[in-house]
Order: sequence, then structure tokens, then C-alpha cells
Amino acid sequence: METRKVQVTGGSSYIITLPKEWIISAKIKKNDPVGVVVQSDGNLLITPSTTVEASHMTKEFNVDNITDSTYLFRLLIGAYISGYPNIVIKSNSEIQPFVRDCVINFTQVLIGPEIVEEDDHTIITKDLLKPTEMPFDKTIKRMFLLVKSMHENVMLALVERDRNRANEVIHRDMDVDRLQWLVARQANMVLEDFSLSNKMEIKQSNVMFYYTMSRILERVGDHAIIISKYMPVLIDKKLSGKNVDIIKSASDLSIRILSRSMESWQKKDIALANETIESVKQLKQECRKINDIAAHMKGEPAVALSSISESIRRTGEYATDISELMMNRLVND
Repeated sequence: METRKVQVTGGSSYIITLPKEWIISAKIKKNDPVGVVVQSDGNLLITPSTTVEASHMTKEFNVDNITDSTYLFRLLIGAYISGYPNIVIKSNSEIQPFVRDCVINFTQVLIGPEIVEEDDHTIITKDLLKPTEMPFDKTIKRMFLLVKSMHENVMLALVERDRNRANEVIHRDMDVDRLQWLVARQANMVLEDFSLSNKMEIKQSNVMFYYTMSRILERVGDHAIIISKYMPVLIDKKLSGKNVDIIKSASDLSIRILSRSMESWQKKDIALANETIESVKQLKQECRKINDIAAHMKGEPAVALSSISESIRRTGEYATDISELMMNRLVND
């Protein structure tokens, strides 16, 4: 790290010199403006540009050689997560109906993008959501409530022998995914734009914490989907009330562990986080009881019970990952 002495000019202005090597590498000339950003941690950031070039704000896709809508959708998701506010879809010939349907689906699924221009050869989407309108904390809390509800409802489906309720849980998977994509997008945007971290009142060093939390919660939601897909097999099997209670008890414990992990994060309570990590030992014992039930069955019910037991256990373990992540963050703070 280089040091510079602060000088006073004109009796009231404080100045420092900038490293020559940096000036040359950034191609800064005399009288060029530079960005000066006061960060939330008290540091001063100097950037070689005060604006973002238009080319960095627009991503363009030519769809002439694209025939797979899934592939196109993944490209659009990639551009969205990368932080491009404007996405242009072009074709030298007339845009195919599947392309238009894919773009419409993209704007309906993702949070922010809308189609702002369209003709026979071009579709342009623009992100209308300001990052400051959806702070990381708010999105993470929403994801938690969603996945918690998914796990609770799939167990209710088992208790009530309600196949429709189990199917409804599967349809909520996209709600979790779209929030995770939003966190990933905003994380990339904050890491690229130092000034945005100030506007969102978040340190850049904490961005990956929120991104990792969103990935963990997304995985917890995935396990609710796995349980939901196997649930009709158990509903048809008409398990005894005792066996249903064993399964529900294990699931309830995994969600309590998740809730306590989130509580330790919100309260910044290291002791509670540590207790939560230790509680996964009891969850493993509860899951072994489900495996014992599966051992006395054959065919699909046995496979379903084993898979459900695994997903319940993994849910609890993912919850402890949040506690470990939070502990590491608080220790660093």
C-alpha cells in the first residue's frame, strides 16, 4: 500500500497526489473527472469514471441460431443476474413465436424486467426495479417465510392426506427461485458499483454473506419440493397415525432449527447460533426413526420414506450452515 501526505491549498482545501501508474493504467488525462465515494466503513474510494458506459448497461442476443427456448431462458437469466438493466433480443428474420413466449415468461418470472419495445425483429426488456427498493434483508426474510411455509404445508398434506396441497407446494418453487435470482443480481451490481453499496447501506464485504444465505434457503426450498413429490406415495400408503407423527416430528424439528438460525442472524446472537448447530444431532436421531419405518417396507413407499428422511435431515443441516455463516460474520465484525 502506498501512502500520500495530505496538503492544504487555498487555506481550506485538502489535497493528495494520485499514483502515476494508476493514472496511466486508467487512461486519465488532465481535467478528466474522477469519482470520489465515501464508503459506509469510512474509507474513501476513488474511481476512474463517474458514469457507467452504455455498452455495460445493455446485453444483446441474436436468436437466429437459437432453437431451444430453455437455452434462451438460461441466457436471459444469466444477463439478469449479471446486472444488465437492458436486454435486447434481435433476429435478422421475423422473431419466432417461441422466442416471444420465452421473453414474456422471463418478464413474468423475474422481478423487475418488463418489455418496453417490440417489433417483428426486436424485443427490448428493461429492469424497472431500483435495487434500493428491495434491500437484501427484506428479500432474505421473504425467502425464509416461503420455504418455512412450504415445509409446513407438505407435512399438513401428509396429516390430512391431501394430494392437492402437496402439489401446491411444488408450484411455489419458482417464488423462491425468483427471489434468489434477485439477490444474485443485486450482489453482482453492488460488487460492480461501489456507490450502490452506499445507497443500499451495505458493506461490499457483506454482499457474499447475503448471497450465500439466499443459496442456502433456495436449497431448503428444493428439499420441500423433493418431499412434495414423494408425498402422494405415502398418502396412498395410508401410514398409521404413529408413523405420520414420527415423520412430522422430524420435519417440525428441522424447521425449528431453521427458524432459530434465522433468529440468531436477526438478533446477532452467537450463543444461540452455536446452540442451533448442536441441535442437529437430535434431528439425525429423529430421521433414523423414519429410516427404521422404511426398513420394514418394500417398493415405492420404502424409497419415498428414505428420500423424505434425507431431505428433512439436509434441511436441518442447511439451517446450521446459516448459523455457522452468521458466527463467522460476527467474529469478523
